[in-house]
Amino acid sequence: MNLITAEELYQKLSSGEKIEVIDVRESWEYEEENIGAVNIPLYDLPKQLDKVKTYCDCEIVLHCKTGARSEKARKYLASVGINTCKSLCNGMEEFRNTYGSISAVASSNING
Repeated sequence: MNLITAEELYQKLSSGEKIEVIDVRESWEYEEENIGAVNIPLYDLPKQLDKVKTYCDCEIVLHCKTGARSEKARKYLASVGINTCKSLCNGMEEFRNTYGSISAVASSNING
């Protein structure tokens, strides 16, 4: 399965499971609100492949605002052989609607 729900992500963060979360939104969006993920904007992924490859020893969760950019990022990474990625279904909007403030989980165990 290439998608992960807000509930599944929250459970993984809460349990301390080893995952890497990559925020593919623009830097200004990340600065406004984030969950402490690594910020690699979608357009910057090709230049940051070596960095992304260092996370391949665990599940990688990609997220954006609505899920569109993270799904593009997942497809791109799969096309270059990085197949450990999932895209957050409906993005951080869904996460926020389900769990409230994104910053409430910012101190959760996110590797990176």
